[in-house]
Amino acid sequence: MAQMRASYACDPANSRGRHHPQPESAMRSAFQRDRDRIIHSSAFRRLKEKTQVFVAHEGDAYRTRLTHSLEVAQIARTLARALNVDEDLAEASALAHDLGHPPFGHSGEDALSEAMTEFGGFDHNAQTLRVVTKLETRYPEFEGLNLAWETLEGVVKHNGPLMRAGDDPTVLPWGFRAYPGWQALELHTHAGVEGQIAALSDDIAYNNHDIDDGLRSGILKIEQLMDLPLVGQVFRRCRERYPDISENILIHEAVRELIGLMVADVLEESRRRLEESGADSPDAVRGLDQPVVAFSDGMTESLAAVRRFLYANMYLHYKVKRMKEKGKMVVRDLFSAFLSDPMLLPTELQRDASGAGAEATARVVCDYIAGMTDRYAIEEHRKLFHVEGWG
Repeated sequence: MAQMRASYACDPANSRGRHHPQPESAMRSAFQRDRDRIIHSSAFRRLKEKTQVFVAHEGDAYRTRLTHSLEVAQIARTLARALNVDEDLAEASALAHDLGHPPFGHSGEDALSEAMTEFGGFDHNAQTLRVVTKLETRYPEFEGLNLAWETLEGVVKHNGPLMRAGDDPTVLPWGFRAYPGWQALELHTHAGVEGQIAALSDDIAYNNHDIDDGLRSGILKIEQLMDLPLVGQVFRRCRERYPDISENILIHEAVRELIGLMVADVLEESRRRLEESGADSPDAVRGLDQPVVAFSDGMTESLAAVRRFLYANMYLHYKVKRMKEKGKMVVRDLFSAFLSDPMLLPTELQRDASGAGAEATARVVCDYIAGMTDRYAIEEHRKLFHVEGWG
């Protein structure tokens, strides 16, 4: 039986449309079509070997950007179904949210951002918009994936509104302003419920899988978690309930319970906010002064403590930092080499990079590096600088 759509849900039949008008599909809604375009994109496939926390070649058991995106999408569909909004739009926004991430995670982004300081800068969220509106070249009639307005909104407002009404557009990263339709995306408002769901699902996914990966790597120990709010309680409860299980199953059970608790908390808080707001349309949700999809104050405090713990004990761990520094070195070296001699770029990029002016050349180089997987970047670096091994 078809699910009743809430009044504040985005309706694909009433989508604001695409930058390049196209006939509707007879078999799929606009948002289902967007989800499929994202999954079939080259940028999505490359997420399989892009760092989440651990560099992709360090082990098959750790999350990559691809498995992270799939986990975010699964949580997003659960939340969207429970809140009676469009599951396909929430899923599409979740699947697309990291398409602009460069190799080596945030350390790669830091290196690219530093390298691009004089050329308009680099921001991975803005790069995601650039990927889906320009860099994916799959169609004869337009650049990019030509996603629906609502899907683009979910992508660009992943971290909330980007500006306040009346702000000078120069506050926006270059990648947003480079998109011809950026003003129509209403960057001073919140995303619709589905886009907000994708953003909170990202928080739920990475907080839990970073604990999971940290424990399995040996960088974290279960005993270190016992004083953390919520996390320690759940691990103790699971130990008491199943005293004879292996550590491997204990981690699975605790992380599963943590995800469930966070999802339940978001649903309770979001239902309360939606009811109190009186929002009865997607535009009413966008016009509110705060998001409607959120954690409770108590959960927000608990997660802040978890993030502080992970930062101090995992992200700053010497093994993680060594890999991050190597990733930065690779990105810096590649950028410097390609910028100084664009003829080192692949043939198909040389025409756009050579003689185009410093800023245009830098952007070609930046797009090329940002699209690399960890493995490809390491191999390109080896070819250019004869660096052997990463041990």
